[in-house]
Amino acid sequence: MRLKMTANTNPIGVFDSGVGGLSVLRAMREQMPHEHVIYFGDQGHVPYGPRSMAEIQKFSEDITRFLLEHNSKLIVVACNTASAAALKYLREKFPAVPFVGMEPAVKPAAESTKTGRVGVLATPATFQGALYASVVERFGAGVELFQHTCPGLVNQIENGELNTRSTRAILEDALYPMLEKNIDTVVLGCTHYPFVIPLIQDIAGKNVRVIDPAPAVARQAKRLLESRGLVNTASASGEIRFFTSGEARAMKSALQKLLGIDGEVEKVTW
Repeated sequence: MRLKMTANTNPIGVFDSGVGGLSVLRAMREQMPHEHVIYFGDQGHVPYGPRSMAEIQKFSEDITRFLLEHNSKLIVVACNTASAAALKYLREKFPAVPFVGMEPAVKPAAESTKTGRVGVLATPATFQGALYASVVERFGAGVELFQHTCPGLVNQIENGELNTRSTRAILEDALYPMLEKNIDTVVLGCTHYPFVIPLIQDIAGKNVRVIDPAPAVARQAKRLLESRGLVNTASASGEIRFFTSGEARAMKSALQKLLGIDGEVEKVTW
């Protein structure tokens, strides 16, 4: 299995535990519309948050091998939990492959907050990982961070429940105590969460900034392609192929609800 580093028409591989990475795919399409993409949603194992690091590393390695078998020229780990648990592992396992991962946007939050108080919404595995600790150590000095794991929110978004009473209750439980502490910024540390930004904004109010990490990740992917001479220079829009380890019908429904597209989904089993 060898990555064809000179073939700029090869696809970008993107994966997540489920459909959350579609928020990153959306940003990539806005910035790199000509690139072909293979998206893999590991819905057979969603959510990753409660799983062990060893499990997440195994899933991530298997998916990476699958994406490389489809000649992916770059791989975006569009999952905060997988990035925290497996990104370093993947880079060591596949040293010739360029990877882009997710990092909680503590730096821009620390730079922009006026109150010095920032809320962070992420999964337990993200908060417990060395990557998050490193980001906080490097960029969180002088800022008070308030964390919440939003139990059940990933599954709500997987089911397309973006603005239901139960989804609002989860977010209110997370945000109200933070708002009482005078936060003025919310960092989204899970790729699923950008799909409920309208609801978060409605609860938090217009004076609270909500930071979506997806555009920055898309910019980094674009920079890597440019630096390696791997940009697809074709003028036509790139094609997207969708794969899932879960039920194809569920992902197809999510594509319609989250992105407004009617894409075909292929089921993968191993």
